[in-house]
Amino acid sequence: MAKSSDKVRTPPFHIVKREPLPWYSALGVRVAAIAAALVLCALVITVLTQKNPIEVYAAMIDGAFGSTSRIWNLLQNLAMLLCVSLAVTPAFKMKFWNIGAEGQVLVGGLATVYVMLFLGGTIPTPLLLVLMVAASILAGIVWALLPAIAKALWNTNETLFTLMMNYIAIQFVAFFLKKYVKSGSGVLTPMPEYGLPVIGDMPYLLNIIIVAVLTIGVYIYLKHSKQGYEISVVGESENTAKYVGINVKKVIIRTLILSGALCGVAGLLLVGGTNHTISTATAGGRGFTAIMVSWLAKFNPFVMIVTSFLIVFLERGAEQVSSVFRIPSAISDIITGIILFFIIGCEFFLQYKIVFTKHGKENE
Repeated sequence: MAKSSDKVRTPPFHIVKREPLPWYSALGVRVAAIAAALVLCALVITVLTQKNPIEVYAAMIDGAFGSTSRIWNLLQNLAMLLCVSLAVTPAFKMKFWNIGAEGQVLVGGLATVYVMLFLGGTIPTPLLLVLMVAASILAGIVWALLPAIAKALWNTNETLFTLMMNYIAIQFVAFFLKKYVKSGSGVLTPMPEYGLPVIGDMPYLLNIIIVAVLTIGVYIYLKHSKQGYEISVVGESENTAKYVGINVKKVIIRTLILSGALCGVAGLLLVGGTNHTISTATAGGRGFTAIMVSWLAKFNPFVMIVTSFLIVFLERGAEQVSSVFRIPSAISDIITGIILFFIIGCEFFLQYKIVFTKHGKENE
C-alpha cells in the first residue's frame, strides 16, 4: 500500500478552454498559420523538386486565375462545393453526423439524368425542367430520410448508416450506366440540349446564382428562424431540448429533409448544369470535403464561401503545378495537405490553450 507521504504527481501541462479571442487576434493567428505553412511548403518544394518556390506559388495562382475559363471553372467548383457544404451544415450543427452527402448528391444527379434521358425531347422544356428539379430534390430527401428515421426512432448510428448509403448510391449509378449505355463503355453521352438553361455565354452562371441564393437562405434559416433555433438547442443538448418542449425526433427528420433536398439540388446542378451526364465520380468527393468546409467555417454559410474558395484554389493550383513543372501529383498534394494542416491546427489554439505546471504554479 502506498505511503500517505507519497505525493501525487502533477502532469507537466494540461489543456483548458480559451475565452473567445477578439476577431483581429483570431485573424492574426490564422494569417500566421498560413504564413508558416507557406514557409514550410517552400522548404519541401526546394528539397523534393529543386524548384523555385516563388515560381511554384505563381503557378498555383495562374492555375486558378490565369484565364477567363479558369476563373469560371474556379467559381463553378466553388459553387458546387459550397452547395454541398450548405447541405451538411444543418445536420452537423444538430450533431447529426451526416457522412452521406456524397450518396445524396449522386442519387439527386441520377434522378435528374433519368428525366433527361427518358423525357427529354418528348415534353415541353419548361415541364422537363420542373420534373428535373422535383425528381432530384425528392431523391435527395429519400436518401437522407432513411437514416434520419432510423436515428429518430431507434437511435441507430447515423455515421455508419449514411456512409453505407454512399456505396449503395454508387452501385445504383453503376447499374444505370451498365444497363442504359449500349456501347458497353460505361460512359453516358452528354445531353446538353436537355440541361439547365444557359445565361448568355456563361454556362456556369446559373449554378453560381442558385448557390448564392441558397447561401443567403440557409443563413437566414439557421440564424433567424424558429427551426434554426431548435437545431441549435438539439445540437447543444437533446435533454435540454426535450425539457423546453422541443420534439427532438421531429427536428431530426425535418433537418435531414432539408439536408437531403440541398444535396439533391447539388446533384441537379452537377448533372443538369455542368456535366449533362453522370458517372460514379460525379460528386467528386465533395460530400467529404464539405465536412471540412462546414467545420472550418463554424457552420456559418457566409464564412463557408471563404473556406470553399481556399480548398478549391488549392486544388486547382495543385493541378497546375503538377502540369507546368511535370512533377508527381503527390508532391502537389503534399503542399495542399501542409497548408490545410496548418489552417486546421490553428483552430485548436483559437479554442484551447496549453497551461504548463511548474513548482506548484501554473504558467500559460
